[in-house]
Amino acid sequence: MKNLKISLLLDFYGDILTDKQKEVIELYYNEDLSLSEIADHEGITRQGVRDSIKRGEAVLLEMEERLGLAKKFREVQEAITKIVQCAKDIEFYNKEYHYSGQIADRASAIITIATELNN
Repeated sequence: MKNLKISLLLDFYGDILTDKQKEVIELYYNEDLSLSEIADHEGITRQGVRDSIKRGEAVLLEMEERLGLAKKFREVQEAITKIVQCAKDIEFYNKEYHYSGQIADRASAIITIATELNN
């Protein structure tokens, strides 16, 4: 089973890999090609493809362990989702219990800004 985390890490740290490592990892994880298909495409052995993928994965995992950018990105996305839900709750309670145009406007602005950040 392919580790989808590697595909995400490739987005963050892919530029530090060699061109060959980046290419084979993209083909393997993002294009879902087999080792044999990649070997034919790249003109190298199946074992060469596997070795290149393993070395590239090790580099990506090490960078994430050191920098944690992908983890922080996921945490920010989750926090933004919670912010949007809280703002929607505020809109609901404002409509149900005591309508204030200012509260409605602010809640709407929060939702808009947070949604834009999350995209």
